[in-house]
Amino acid sequence: MRLLIGTGNVKKRDEIAYILGDMDLDFVVPTDLDPAPPSPAEDGDTFEENAADKALAYASATGIWTIADDSGLVVDALDGRPGVHSARYAGETATDQENNDKLIDELREIPDPDRGGGYVSVIVLATPERVLLQTRGTCRGRLLREPRGDGGFGYDPLFFVESLNRTFAEITPEEKGRISHRGAALAAFRRGLPEALQAAQDAS
Repeated sequence: MRLLIGTGNVKKRDEIAYILGDMDLDFVVPTDLDPAPPSPAEDGDTFEENAADKALAYASATGIWTIADDSGLVVDALDGRPGVHSARYAGETATDQENNDKLIDELREIPDPDRGGGYVSVIVLATPERVLLQTRGTCRGRLLREPRGDGGFGYDPLFFVESLNRTFAEITPEEKGRISHRGAALAAFRRGLPEALQAAQDAS
């Protein structure tokens, strides 16, 4: 089965392909296509809206069934920020480092017991006509005052998981796939895919 991974984020694309690598799926990415489809706007108010909008936009533009992810960090002490704005928290073209620096600054006066937060990932599978499957995964952690580790991406160097005693940037891809928000959402995607495919076949 051919699936387009609807993202321009190379690290997110690689993580999705890695976690689902043992499934009988032939992944393509937007840059594999000629012409490459434009990146859709991410202007929804929820992760669910953004993931669905991206999946439908890419599928409509290419005619290829698309899996898309919208994810972000929800920090308790910041009333849920950065949330859906996680990738551009410090500005539209902000780097991971700039986003991390802004988060560190905003949490500077927050005591350690109150620095909880969670990653959220919503995965959507869509045809050009409709959404077939939507799943959600979360992972709780604590935000450190300084980054630790060289792996991962986004806020991973600050996201400390108590059960591992490490940040997401300090663990292997295998460990991250088992415990992360995206790993949980993709595990649910894996479980729900057969039923979604059957429903699509029945409706055709």
